Amino acid sequence: MIEATELTKRYGGRTAVDRLTFTVHPGRVTGFLGPNGAGKSTTLRMILGLDAPTAGTVTVAGTPFADRPRGLRHVGALLDAQDVHGGRTARAHLAALARGNRIPLARVDRVLAEVGLATVARRRIGGYSLGMKQRLGIAGALLGDPPVLVFDEPLNGLDPEGVRWLRGLLRRLAGEGRTVFFSSHMMGELAHTADQVVVIGQGRLIADQPLTEFAARDGAAAGVTVRAADPAALAAVLRAAGAELRPDGEGAVLVTGLTADRIGELAHRHGLVLHQLADRGPSLEAAFMELTADRHHRAGAVR
Repeated sequence: MIEATELTKRYGGRTAVDRLTFTVHPGRVTGFLGPNGAGKSTTLRMILGLDAPTAGTVTVAGTPFADRPRGLRHVGALLDAQDVHGGRTARAHLAALARGNRIPLARVDRVLAEVGLATVARRRIGGYSLGMKQRLGIAGALLGDPPVLVFDEPLNGLDPEGVRWLRGLLRRLAGEGRTVFFSSHMMGELAHTADQVVVIGQGRLIADQPLTEFAARDGAAAGVTVRAADPAALAAVLRAAGAELRPDGEGAVLVTGLTADRIGELAHRHGLVLHQLADRGPSLEAAFMELTADRHHRAGAVR
């Protein structure tokens, strides 16, 4: 479990994290969301003892992480996949981490196989792609078989197969009762992976709740996805009936203000052919944009 209480970090006159209180529970995947500059990376660094809080506390299983010897046995973390010596091989890199944390070297080969790097383990890391470096960073996080895992943007650089693999890995780790906390700007993937979300803006807590509840709150109303043979004609008809429309990709629009049944009736009445008409549930991205935009607006008003 990770517990932050009134966690605050100031750099001179700038407050990066402001009285942040949240709990990350074991047995679930918790996503960490916030606009660029919201304080996510600073918060993760304080969890790992890399930055000292100005005020407040953050503990892992009741103890500050910096007070734990052999840290990789307690918390596995990936903050920056590029922050690794390019002249070393992957196996040498992990072996050094293992020796420093008194982890059996047999564990090195096990995690390299788990992340799909066994066949390139003796290649120098400088020749790795970003996706391969991400996998290596994840291997390092898994090395000590820790009960708590922290990842900062672990999806960056992964191809679609890699994204699916990581999604399954995070779900499996949480299913084993571990605490899994990861930040991501890829809303679609986070929506498929996380059970809980912690959302911050301007360094302050906006939400800490189950993902389904967060996606359904405030302005993130459900809509209807529609694709028509004559999009312009349909748009005119729906707007005349009081609907709001916005592009929804590949020629479709997301319609709010009208039910799917009503849209179908209007299309039939006006002789318009529909290729798609589907209800869509509340959107994680819509909820995120609504709440973070509101926080930025109110912060600006205070100034």
